[in-house]
Amino acid sequence: MATRENSFAHRTVVEVDPFIPADQQKGIHNRWHPDIPAYATVKPGEVFTVQCVDWTGAQIGNNDFSDDIKNVDLTKIHNLSGPVAVEGAEPGDCLVVDILDVRPFDKMPWGYTGIFELENGGGLFAREFNSKAAKAIWDFKGVYATSRHVPGVKFAGVSHPGLIGTAPSAELLATWNEREGGLIAAHGPCVPPVAFPPNAKGAYVGQDGISDETRAKIAKEGARTIPPREHGGNCDIKNPSKGSRCYFPVYIKGANLSVGDLHFSQGDGEISFCGAIEMAGIITFSCSIIKNGVEKFGMKQPMFLPSPVDPLYSAKLIFEGISVDVHGDGKQYDMDATVAFKQATLNAITYLMKLGYTREQAYLLLSAAPVESHVGAIVDSPNACVTMALPLGIFEHDILPKEEGLTKHDFGQCAIRSDGVV
Repeated sequence: MATRENSFAHRTVVEVDPFIPADQQKGIHNRWHPDIPAYATVKPGEVFTVQCVDWTGAQIGNNDFSDDIKNVDLTKIHNLSGPVAVEGAEPGDCLVVDILDVRPFDKMPWGYTGIFELENGGGLFAREFNSKAAKAIWDFKGVYATSRHVPGVKFAGVSHPGLIGTAPSAELLATWNEREGGLIAAHGPCVPPVAFPPNAKGAYVGQDGISDETRAKIAKEGARTIPPREHGGNCDIKNPSKGSRCYFPVYIKGANLSVGDLHFSQGDGEISFCGAIEMAGIITFSCSIIKNGVEKFGMKQPMFLPSPVDPLYSAKLIFEGISVDVHGDGKQYDMDATVAFKQATLNAITYLMKLGYTREQAYLLLSAAPVESHVGAIVDSPNACVTMALPLGIFEHDILPKEEGLTKHDFGQCAIRSDGVV
């Protein structure tokens, strides 16, 4: 007979409410700084859970307009849960993080994908499209996602944290701010910006017991969470999902692991900026330590083993792109993989529009669905070659090329601004 004896639930070290603004909750922060104290401490080998708000901190709603995307306050992002210290971790160690589970809250079985405004966030095609806010709401049914805003598709999610990393040392933080500040100075004002410097506006550390002086220092110096860096951060790689193992360099005592920006699904590139299916949810971890791992492995940045759990979409339609702006002015670039990636993506968007999707729907779908991109060749001057693979199994209709052409359907439109501007 089963009894409660010797049966213990895993400890939840950070609890949040996905419907309350992040800056009204404890255990959340939105800057990287070594002086942010650990909110909780775990032992090596302990299984524990962390609850996370969505990356904006409850700014986006389940509705049919994108005004909330247009007006999102990006000084308040990303909202991370933690930090969680691991007993015994010291600078120079390798923190081994097993991601045991990632799932949405039962009370919030939906997420969203957004196209951000050119002047407020941007995205891969912010300038090319003069981007205006748009979004798709996705409903979760078990492992599957569907959307009233992008009809005709259904796919299994590869849920993962878009953002996870250890705290920087004071020296590493200074290096980040110096080099990114130099990039900003070299380029001047840009839309979208080339980098985001520290900004006290919107900075938040949801912990008690921090002096006003320390809180002000964190707000003034804290690195923004937008880019990935040596410690991990906002890598937005879809593969470190349930069952994966990650290896992070440790820079301060305890490592101080933070996590957020959970995704139900994402395509390679997360192209629309808010390009995954963003969700609030719960992630389960177990951590261990490899002493002196940074030196043992020559670590400069994190490594990971992908999950053995992966949706099976073997049949794909693959679009190629090269380092020539064939969708623009025809300019030849020198081995530019970013240009090649853009061209492959634009080829896929053009094709999806032939099937009846709007440009906005196609952009959102390629951001959110489990599409795969690979660098095919990076040595054949002057053109790099990059591919984008669209899984056939996610569509409820045939999308393959045929002699008679493609059948165009009416898929309506995604959620757009209430003023009708797209």
